[in-house]
Amino acid sequence: MDDQPQLLCEITDGVARLTLNRPKRRNALSLSLLQDLQQELTRLGDNPDVRVIVLGGNGPAFCAGHDLSEMTGRDEADYRELFSTCSAVMLQLRQLPQPVIARVHGMATAAGCQLVAACDLAVASEAAQFATPGVRIGLFCTTPMVPLVRAVPDKVAMEMLMTGQPLNAERAREVGLVNRVVREESLDAAIDEFCQAICSASPMTVRVGKQAFHRQLPLSEQDAYNDAVDVMTENAIQADAQEGMSAFLEKRKPTWTDR
Repeated sequence: MDDQPQLLCEITDGVARLTLNRPKRRNALSLSLLQDLQQELTRLGDNPDVRVIVLGGNGPAFCAGHDLSEMTGRDEADYRELFSTCSAVMLQLRQLPQPVIARVHGMATAAGCQLVAACDLAVASEAAQFATPGVRIGLFCTTPMVPLVRAVPDKVAMEMLMTGQPLNAERAREVGLVNRVVREESLDAAIDEFCQAICSASPMTVRVGKQAFHRQLPLSEQDAYNDAVDVMTENAIQADAQEGMSAFLEKRKPTWTDR
């Protein structure tokens, strides 16, 4: 019996590194792992010292999706609980005040690909691959589809969902599923660049910006502008915005107060 925790968390200099730790199962998302993720994300979301969250995985894969060994012969209530919990975790990633960066070093399949699409940013190694192959086993990747179609063009998403064929890392970058592709040995350095840039900004401004970004996505252009005007007006009168503008004019480094 493996007594290792299935989810690891380390917080250093404002960066929380969450690591899926079921390497023998390719970090498959069992119900218990999803529940652990919910609890840990809630805890991190409430921690004002955490500025960025990096989500990665141990072993050869980033995440192989749902744990199929736990999915056969279940009743409707079991399936509904599993998919509802998974969907709640994906929404939680969007709703957290901190940006979430996917660290993808290997295969991201089905709900693993969903995790990548649900994160705010993603950095992949050259060896990473991305697939939604449920159609091959009679279980269409319907819940992974939700963030996928919001991350890549419709026809790319349909190709992935209907054929199950994987995208390599460079193709994933081309279509917008990941931000950067680097050699595996450079993966952490590339992620650190994002983390340092985010941590150098006002926490209040990053928090407001992430919320506004995701809120306006489903809106019409006019409604999005209406919301953006309200948000930017409220943002402009805050102490950190006033400090940032003054610091720029005075050619000095700003001092943030998270207000």
